[in-house]
Amino acid sequence: MKRQKRIALVNDVTGFGRCSVAVELPLISALKVQACPLPTAILSCHTGFPTHFIDDYTSRMRPYMEDWQQNGVQFDGICTGFLGSAEQIAIVADFIRMFKQPGTRVMVDPVMGDYGKLYSSYTQEMCDGMKRLLALADIVTPNLTEACRLLDRPYPAGGRVEAAELEYMAAELAAQGPSQVVITGLSEGEMIENFVYEAGRGTLLKEKKVGGDRSGSGDAFAAIVAASLVRGASLTDAVKKAADFISKCLAYAVALDLPWNYGLPFEEYLTELR
Repeated sequence: MKRQKRIALVNDVTGFGRCSVAVELPLISALKVQACPLPTAILSCHTGFPTHFIDDYTSRMRPYMEDWQQNGVQFDGICTGFLGSAEQIAIVADFIRMFKQPGTRVMVDPVMGDYGKLYSSYTQEMCDGMKRLLALADIVTPNLTEACRLLDRPYPAGGRVEAAELEYMAAELAAQGPSQVVITGLSEGEMIENFVYEAGRGTLLKEKKVGGDRSGSGDAFAAIVAASLVRGASLTDAVKKAADFISKCLAYAVALDLPWNYGLPFEEYLTELR
């Protein structure tokens, strides 16, 4: 009997705030792929709230993954998200070496910073560790800030960069290990763009910008791309599907704030994913 496809989700588990594994798991499940979390931390709510409780899971990660290995668990995909320390990055590298098989797709979402700045918790040691993690990835999905830091490049003024430069940056990232690169969340006027690079060529995909920033959109993007890839979709189709779904959900969320709401129910969007 053919088993269901599986993805290991290496990310934090946040109880409130619509992000991390709480967002990834239902989307991957809607795509008929089994989501298997490896927690990096347990949070009451994400760090954008005034206060939050956090239980660092670093000391438990190795026993957790070693038990998976003893039980013979295998994965078709591995998707990494926010990592809280250089030690966690090293553990994830060992996890990939332990579980990656010839058919396993490894996607690394660096989650290092945004708008030209690293997150306050990110150190130079962690940046160096993330560079080494790229060598183990099949696909990497940095935003522009993360791409610049991984390449030791200055962040461009106003966050604006031409397609030719994006292709050069993506080629540099691909040279470090991943055969596929998506530089995500590029803002251009009323559009959000994702630059998709593989086989030495890049394509700029555009989607209309809806509303402001919302937590968890990056996790949703990563989840849909990862699940689509293990199901056999092309990278371009996977990115288009993720961007379209997020755009529709954001439009629906904006509509909820209005007395007249003609947005499609969320469940219909999940149906469209399949």
